[in-house]
Amino acid sequence: MVTHDFNVFLEPDAEYGGYVVVCPPLPGCYSQGKTVSEALANIREAIELVLEDMGSRGEEIPDPSEVLVGSVVVTR
Repeated sequence: MVTHDFNVFLEPDAEYGGYVVVCPPLPGCYSQGKTVSEALANIREAIELVLEDMGSRGEEIPDPSEVLVGSVVVTR
């Protein structure tokens, strides 16, 4: 069994009243939840489904360590 550690990004969504969460290494892999915990649980499920689908098609799993997280400061 292989363990993958994917970075995910959570963003508050005022209209939804919770959080939208995206997994950048897996295109189209996103979810949402009313709380951070719920959003993380939901994206875990989405990631598992995407990985299962990729595996069934023989696709290579992207290396999650290739996604870098940075910060850009802008002064106006």
